[in-house]
Amino acid sequence: MNQSSSIDSADAQRMCAAIQAELARRGKAAVIAVADAHGELLLLLRCDGAPLPSIVIATNKAWTAARERKPTRQVGQAARDPQDGFDMAYFGDPRYIGWGGGVPVFSSGQLAGSVAVSGLSEAEDIELAELGIRAL
Repeated sequence: MNQSSSIDSADAQRMCAAIQAELARRGKAAVIAVADAHGELLLLLRCDGAPLPSIVIATNKAWTAARERKPTRQVGQAARDPQDGFDMAYFGDPRYIGWGGGVPVFSSGQLAGSVAVSGLSEAEDIELAELGIRAL
């Protein structure tokens, strides 16, 4: 029988709180999404002033990171590769996204979920998502 661990609501809140505190410290706003190991949302927070399109983008980043078990930036880089790149539509689901900021969360070597940030630069989105993981 397979044993799996998954992010629970307390974990999601802890990650979100860490990211939200850092956003406040920087005086910035973004959307934070935390998903379970299937990519389904556990938590979504749009900070005051965060761009509306970032709601869907953060949700899709979390979904992609969980489904692919890798950071969304890696998915995007593979798609944009000049020789071996591919159309993201080949995945068969419009939720796949290749912008950085979605990061899978592993526990004991198994996928437990993902966290994503959207609304800032790609580098900041990635940095803040990784900060959320460290909060666990």
